[in-house]
Amino acid sequence: MKKRPVDIVVISDIHLGTYGCHAKELIQYLKSINPKQIVLNGDIVDIWQFNKRYWPKSHMKVVKLLMEWITKGVKVHYITGNHDEMMRKFSGFNLGSFSIVNKLVLPVHGKKAWIFHGDVFDVTMQHSKWLAKLGAIGYDTLILINSAVNFCYKKLGKGPVSMSKKIKNSVKSAVKFINNFEQTAADIAIENEFDYVICGHIHQPEIKSIKTDNGSVMYLNSGDWIENLTALEYVKGEWTLYRYEDDKHIQANNSDSNDHVEMLEKKELFQSLMAEFNAMVTSKVSKDQPQNTH
Repeated sequence: MKKRPVDIVVISDIHLGTYGCHAKELIQYLKSINPKQIVLNGDIVDIWQFNKRYWPKSHMKVVKLLMEWITKGVKVHYITGNHDEMMRKFSGFNLGSFSIVNKLVLPVHGKKAWIFHGDVFDVTMQHSKWLAKLGAIGYDTLILINSAVNFCYKKLGKGPVSMSKKIKNSVKSAVKFINNFEQTAADIAIENEFDYVICGHIHQPEIKSIKTDNGSVMYLNSGDWIENLTALEYVKGEWTLYRYEDDKHIQANNSDSNDHVEMLEKKELFQSLMAEFNAMVTSKVSKDQPQNTH
């Protein structure tokens, strides 16, 4: 399949290591593009709900693909989120084209994009982390039930449904939270004279202009790879929202229709991670060494 050139790709809320993660679909998407720069905007690996008994090979393939890009020199920014907050202690780490940060100001064709995960605006995260973690467990359980429902729907020849989306769209407090989140991000971005503010966290993909009495800013949210399967793409001076369900080209070339989940044993997982990390370090050292011209 011919790869699409993309200047910047922003992906968030993959939640590797959970039952709801659509790793196979993400791999298909990643293999369909040729990016110059990648922003992983938080909650990539779900450390909150990481289960040693559940790490499918498809989840490892996502990590491997990202590492392959790093070894090839593709710029990869890892912005920490709340589900992978353990990574925050490594903020400032750089290795070749890979970096770990808590937030990022990215120059985009003469404009400034302020990029961060977004959990900083979540009051529950700030004051009742135990409640947020309990909610995450409930959300993952809902996704698991949803998967079983959609499996039955598929057998009956019906299309998939998203129970979490229906709940979000019907509960007034959830709608209000999303609106407040977007407005708060926009207000701070306008105050600091950013042209774009890019978030994740709320699993609500969006691109829209937000205006206030103090100015305007383009608000973008990359969505997630649990229920929406979305990413942000910047190509030829324009931001667009990629939706997996609308990508007919990928659907037509999807040869991996097997629903069977292949698991990695703990030893196998550790060996795979170490092999990929060593390959990345070796590539970095090789590039940094002076070439012998004699």
